[in-house]
Amino acid sequence: MKATSLRHLPIALALFVLPTLTPQAQKSTGWSEYLGGPDSSHYSPLKQVNSRNVKQLEVAWNYETGDELSYTFCPLVVDNIAFVAAKQGALVALDATTGKELWVYTFPGGGRFSGIAGQRGANYWESKDRTDRRILVTSSGMLHAIDARTGKLVDSFADHGKLDLKTGIDRASAPLGSRTPGRIFENLIILGSATGEGYLAPPGDIRAFDVLTGKLVWVFHTIPRPGEYGYETWPKDAHKYMGGVDVWGEFTIDVKRGIAYLATASAKYELYGGDRQGDNLYANCLLALDARTGKRLWHFQTVHHDLWDTDPAAAPQLATVRHEGKTVDAVALASKNGFLYVFDRVSGKPLWPIEERPVPKSDVPGEVTSPTQPFPTVVPPFSRQSMTVKDMYDAFMTDEQKQWWKERLSKARAGLYTPPALTDTILIPSVNGGALFFGSGADPTNGTVYVLGKDMPSILKLVPAGESLASNAGGLIPDRPRPGRGAPQAAPLTAERRGRTVYEQNCQGCHGPDLKGDRGPQVDNAVNRIGVEGTRTVITKGKGGMPPIASLAPPLLDDLIAFLTKPEAAPPGTAAPAIALAMMRSEPPYPEGVEPPPSRYKTGYGNEPYVITPPWSKITAYDLNTGKIKWQTPYGDLPQAGPSKQLRGNVYPKSGPVITAGGLVLFAGNDSKLYALDKDTGELICTKDLPNGSLGVPAVYEVNGRQYVLLAVSGGNPFPVGGRLAPGGVNPPAISKSYIAFALPEAKKP
Repeated sequence: MKATSLRHLPIALALFVLPTLTPQAQKSTGWSEYLGGPDSSHYSPLKQVNSRNVKQLEVAWNYETGDELSYTFCPLVVDNIAFVAAKQGALVALDATTGKELWVYTFPGGGRFSGIAGQRGANYWESKDRTDRRILVTSSGMLHAIDARTGKLVDSFADHGKLDLKTGIDRASAPLGSRTPGRIFENLIILGSATGEGYLAPPGDIRAFDVLTGKLVWVFHTIPRPGEYGYETWPKDAHKYMGGVDVWGEFTIDVKRGIAYLATASAKYELYGGDRQGDNLYANCLLALDARTGKRLWHFQTVHHDLWDTDPAAAPQLATVRHEGKTVDAVALASKNGFLYVFDRVSGKPLWPIEERPVPKSDVPGEVTSPTQPFPTVVPPFSRQSMTVKDMYDAFMTDEQKQWWKERLSKARAGLYTPPALTDTILIPSVNGGALFFGSGADPTNGTVYVLGKDMPSILKLVPAGESLASNAGGLIPDRPRPGRGAPQAAPLTAERRGRTVYEQNCQGCHGPDLKGDRGPQVDNAVNRIGVEGTRTVITKGKGGMPPIASLAPPLLDDLIAFLTKPEAAPPGTAAPAIALAMMRSEPPYPEGVEPPPSRYKTGYGNEPYVITPPWSKITAYDLNTGKIKWQTPYGDLPQAGPSKQLRGNVYPKSGPVITAGGLVLFAGNDSKLYALDKDTGELICTKDLPNGSLGVPAVYEVNGRQYVLLAVSGGNPFPVGGRLAPGGVNPPAISKSYIAFALPEAKKP
């Protein structure tokens, strides 16, 4: 089976043929590429499971991960071999029809912060004669090339099978990687990165490497250099010290044309730009590059001089549509701001007008905002873009909290593109709202694009460097102290309090104010799990998808360790004040001759998921032949929030749908169910119980005439000893976390 026959399939980690399983022995249609193919469509051409028989799905097999980690890793499936992440972040090959373990590759270090525990997927490549088959996956700042048949490193690739991801990046003194696996095109692997969120982070240049040797082939500078297009949209010589503009999310390749479509992130620091006046190309762009050379073909900037961290992270979607009487190959980008932007794939011309409209100015010292921002005119947004006190949802609040929130929301600034200020500003969709990774897919047969959007608000409040961010820590948790309700009293200036300040300035954006995890994993028990020295190493050197904080001054690192050891000694609101000078040492200084801004202002992300009326998330289907919404189905309604027409779920699913030729949208979120929707109407057909919530995107594949749907289950009730569930259901007692494959019942033998 040729690799080109495996294009149309989502996020899965499967590959190859072992000596005991030859291609002739198993006839299969795989899921060999991240998000189903280079077009990132989450689409399967398989029809065996369809809208008429999907209710008959039953569990075909399950595989226990052997740990307590939650994996966002999307399986790959090739030649009856499924590739998954399990066993403390190892890469594991399974028989795709039984779940039998075939081999395990354990990355150096092991544990939650190493291996591929935090990765979203991997790449599969094979030579034309199929004698060379590789999985390429990033871990701990390195790209690993693993033989898909044996599970061993490919010694001829880079440095004995591993490539340092700092290669080709200026000012990258520490491990640099991304949770998203990049893309294979011909004999190239094209990679983005995750540069970190701090001031003067490394630049997020896009690079392509030779799949066989690991040799750097081309680099695209996302912060332009003198003579390059866009240089004048930054301060002079900004490329020497400014950072970000990375591709930390997903991207797509038009294989026929050899065009890579990449969604770029914000410049850093993303919520204050007093040190980066100008539009800041190529931040927040849909960027079309020649995949063979890295040459820019066209770009569109979705946000000028971003101050809201509304960088696009979902994969651009390819569709062929009828537009103004002509057949047009289009590309559509769903962003964190709730907009869907649609363009001619070749020229970059919008299919419908996108207007520059005036937006509010900033009054923060040193800030110069863009006077206008681009607004799509015909295609409606998929998420809510405004919130006032009238939209407040108080079902989970005490009487005191209701009054406190009414006052806070009434006083806050609001409105799309209202800049963050030194007082409260409501941002919706928030930093973690709108469309994120896993959040978009397409049906290439009819021009339909599907978007999972989150209506999560944030409340932002900028503070000068060194001041506590606790005033907008975010998260309406009933027992969390709030003003006028059990607020902590003044406490001695302890190491834990100083450590909380260090945490708020450097870690809170990813791990949350309560250390329970946000963008990154839970860390309230990090010291107990990996010890003081292990924690110190993770902080200074980084692990997995976590960037290092290598420049943190030793006394502040000691304070941070003290806080992580005993976080209850410094609850939210007790961070130590007035350590601005010391805190500045945790980020690089401005170069000589560069005038710094009045302050390195910062803000917490301020996520407040349950303060707005539900539904908190929706699946939206767009007909790009017309630019109109075909249907919208609510997802994010909790049972306590009242009746839900279709789906139950939580506010922030870290998963995405699969679209099939059998007429289905299959989706598993964080509410312990697999949903099957009619892809043309959005109506719910049926649900299947899962032991717990699911992360990532399922893989859909077929072996020997039987179609499977494979997905990761993040935890919950274990399965019975023996590794099988009863058909169609979950049997207690259960085991830890697992991968579950659904299929239709096997035909009865004569």
